[in-house]
Amino acid sequence: MGDSAVPCDLDASRSHDVVCACTSGQPSKLRSLTSSSGRSHIVRPLRQRGSIKTPTITTLIAVIGPLCSPHPQGGIGILRDCLIISQSIWMATWAYPPLPPEQLVQEAASALTRELEWLLRSLQESLLSLKEGLQECASLLAPKDPGSTLVLSSPRSESVKGFVTRIGTKIIKGDIQLRLNSLPPRGSASIRLSFSSSPGAPELVLNQLVSVRNLINQSLDIVDVSTWTGDQLNARFIFSQLHLLHETIAEARQMLKGDTEDVRGKWGEASADENTFDPPLPPYLSFHLCIADSALVLFLRTLEPSSPAHTPTTFTTDLSLTGFSLRDRLFGPRLPPHDETGAVFTWRGEEVKVKEKIRVESQDPSLMAVMAKLTALQYEVLKWIASLKVLMGDDDSESEP
Repeated sequence: MGDSAVPCDLDASRSHDVVCACTSGQPSKLRSLTSSSGRSHIVRPLRQRGSIKTPTITTLIAVIGPLCSPHPQGGIGILRDCLIISQSIWMATWAYPPLPPEQLVQEAASALTRELEWLLRSLQESLLSLKEGLQECASLLAPKDPGSTLVLSSPRSESVKGFVTRIGTKIIKGDIQLRLNSLPPRGSASIRLSFSSSPGAPELVLNQLVSVRNLINQSLDIVDVSTWTGDQLNARFIFSQLHLLHETIAEARQMLKGDTEDVRGKWGEASADENTFDPPLPPYLSFHLCIADSALVLFLRTLEPSSPAHTPTTFTTDLSLTGFSLRDRLFGPRLPPHDETGAVFTWRGEEVKVKEKIRVESQDPSLMAVMAKLTALQYEVLKWIASLKVLMGDDDSESEP
């Protein structure tokens, strides 16, 4: 141990003379602790969950006091004895009487095996609790009336005003008013988009929620295999099942988070069918619904063909002097209206450019609850994996989600 100090608690349940395992620079040197009253004291390390509890002065006085009284110097003498003993105890956790090295290794391995078996048995109860959490997530995504009615409104403008109703993984109803500068008004100040109630109309399905629901069902199957079908006391089997469960829950969370376009789906391919609405969508208007950060997000894009022969539909009033507009000369270059300006996309088999882009989001309480539950469940599974790795002797680190 060298000169490092390991504090310990004192056990006053026995008052006869004993020799404690103390070190003063030499781990093998033994000596007894004797107070000024002439009595030897029992000193034992008190281990709690792998750490040694540090005694306070109050604890030392309560424990050593009965052994030191009556003290010739009264309370001051008792306190001095406490300080002397607390400063002179340099403990090593030894087994007494000493065991042969071979037997000590066997006892340590046996204790580790029992600890691993206890953990595997306790994980069965924990998996049942986790299954209840997964079932709650599945219930929140189940198609149940009346569903969730979400408001879609553009902030600080009248560009988009309306609502949609989600039941399960589908949008079954909606009514939205659009006022876009680049969208022909058709003789009115705004355009109304209403979801068709015709039985033959195409459905608007949120593919991300379909994936989340499937992943939750897969997680439930993994839990059933771990608790009923497989060997419950096989550490390697449970370890692999927990890894698979962790990856499945993490993938479900990524679907709800919607960080990348690969998760949300490319808008040119995932835009709603024009016949989903009654009347159908205006030409060159993309209506794309997706999930991002547990919220329902609507992207509206007005498009134009990217062919050179196409004549722009917008008219600019800027005057050009020697190749530069008067506005740019006076106020500097104009910032692009959106992040997709000038880019060419494929939409319904045609190359197009985006004239105007609007993003509107609406927080969905049910999706937020699913995200919170999945995050907590993933954290619990990660803790179980870490505990198993310690008892199995696996030193590979597991990355945090």
